[in-house]
Amino acid sequence: MKRILACVDGSNYMATCCQYAAWLAQLSGASLEVVYVTDLRQFEVPFIADLSGSLGLQPYQAVMGQLQELEKQKADIILNQCEKVLREFGHKGDVAKTHKTGFLVDSLKELESNADLIVIGKRGENANFATEHLGSTMERVVRSATKPCFVSSRSFTSVRKILFAYQDVPSCHEAITFIKRQAWLRSFELHLITVSPNQEEEEALRSINKVESDLRNASFDVSCQMLHGIPSQTIAEYCKSSDIDLLIMGAYGHSRIRHLFIGSATTEMLRDCRLPTLLFR
Repeated sequence: MKRILACVDGSNYMATCCQYAAWLAQLSGASLEVVYVTDLRQFEVPFIADLSGSLGLQPYQAVMGQLQELEKQKADIILNQCEKVLREFGHKGDVAKTHKTGFLVDSLKELESNADLIVIGKRGENANFATEHLGSTMERVVRSATKPCFVSSRSFTSVRKILFAYQDVPSCHEAITFIKRQAWLRSFELHLITVSPNQEEEEALRSINKVESDLRNASFDVSCQMLHGIPSQTIAEYCKSSDIDLLIMGAYGHSRIRHLFIGSATTEMLRDCRLPTLLFR
């Protein structure tokens, strides 16, 4: 990895996002860019719109100008605080700080063009009001990104053991390619598991054995198992019982339409397993 993009806001996840970004940069030698995007929706709520009618046009324009100036000051404070956290966490390289106005997903194509990895918090500024829900921005970013996404947990934990939850799908094949290219990952204890129904056991076993062989040939020390059960629950239980510190998995393998009707295994996994997670599309 040559460049890491950390997407931040004013939430409790901001510091953790920066800590994991600094940790990843130290391990890989990558440079860092921190981006804060001012959400346009805060200037479009009915309360703001009603000001134009109650105050008149000129006072309304003055209020909007003041709100935008305050938002610029907020962005400067957040980005400077992020740089402080990165420095405190040992990052000695340059830190590029970017502030944009709009929507993060709309800016993502441009922002990720020079990045090899995106780091983002699991939840955003409303995390304290919706503790059981994942951030909608996080999900949209992961669905839209063409680069791997590292979703940070609420607090930083030193990583010793990594779990790769494998399925024979394109997103996991992307993950394997990425893992084999990262020399720094070889210093961690790597667990490789797949969760399969009984009727697919032979095929799943053949597939995961091939992955294990590929990773061993790439100098990884791998502990490999095949498990049965509901994937999100089974993986979460394995993470807890084996003291896993980081989860790697494929993300959002089906369309949004299918997600609306039957839910998303990725969303369930992120909600059930309270670990930082490296996701691949």
